Amino acid sequence: MFSLRRYTAPDFTQPLFTHAPDAVFLPAPKDGVAPENFHAMSIYPEYVKVGGQWLLAEESRMDCAAVLEQGRIAVREFRLLKEGDMVLIGRTERCEEGIYLHATGFSRQETEQEAFSFRRSRSRETAYSQDYTELYDLLRHEREHGRIVWVLGPAFSFDKDARDAMSWLIEAGYVHAILAGNALATHDLEGAYLGTALGQDIYTHISQPNGHYNHLETINRVRLHGSIDAFIREEGMDNGIIYSCEKCGVPYVLGGSIRDDGPLPPVYGNVYEAQDAMRSHLRTATTVICMATMLHTIASGNMTPSYRVTADGTIREVYFYCVDVSEFAINKLGDRGSLSARGIVTNVQDFVVLLQKNLSST
Repeated sequence: MFSLRRYTAPDFTQPLFTHAPDAVFLPAPKDGVAPENFHAMSIYPEYVKVGGQWLLAEESRMDCAAVLEQGRIAVREFRLLKEGDMVLIGRTERCEEGIYLHATGFSRQETEQEAFSFRRSRSRETAYSQDYTELYDLLRHEREHGRIVWVLGPAFSFDKDARDAMSWLIEAGYVHAILAGNALATHDLEGAYLGTALGQDIYTHISQPNGHYNHLETINRVRLHGSIDAFIREEGMDNGIIYSCEKCGVPYVLGGSIRDDGPLPPVYGNVYEAQDAMRSHLRTATTVICMATMLHTIASGNMTPSYRVTADGTIREVYFYCVDVSEFAINKLGDRGSLSARGIVTNVQDFVVLLQKNLSST
């Protein structure tokens, strides 16, 4: 039986906490500007001492400001600060300024390791069997008790089996939201409409005559209908990732980029609107799985803390996976501060097919 790791809170009776001063808050001098010596938040639970009590920032995000608001600690992007907001001040994290960063609340019980041993890092040589087993159990648990958000690059929409596997996961309840770009939706819809992705047959991967027009034809047709939903309905589409999202009412956010073709009607052209839309799903996510999209993965990692406070007040772990054939993409995610992310170096098409086969077998 799968169970979440238990959270261990700090012992606030220790002198480190009882002797700590109250935190200092100063007003934001103008909209979008924090006061000098502002405190920037991390992915970990952070407690702030206010009136002698240690308050947890219940909904955090890396690189944001902490604001004292109606007796609680709100975490806000700097661009959303308003003049007069009472912003947390301080650059220390061990109670010196009434701020405590708690990085070990979900620590695993690790066996003692020798000072020198092989294969400690996670790379293409790592055996991921245990990771898959844990992930199957986690997803079964989260389908009923959590919220699973997928961050998808276009790579696996080029393959029929991978598209079918992702569609199955959506329709089986293992997907609660998808974050992606114009390309994922475009090539998936192209697969449903013309049987190709970037002009290649999605099963044989053989380029079709004039196939380089196919994604543009697809975008143009969707724009003619005015929406993806209307396109699917009017053109009689019956397969694919986006089709399954529309069929099952699973929300998806398409964040645009400078090089987008078209784009499709629902694509956000304003990056801050896209960020807000992505965060609206990530702020309630309990498991995040990112596949083959380095920029969207890092963006999602920056918006996802390592913990979540549930409706009943329980503090639970947020599981964050980065799946990519490139070790560089996984390592860069960690370099950008997502220290609790778990990397799996593999082909994402194989990964999603393997998930579907194992989850559908029970």
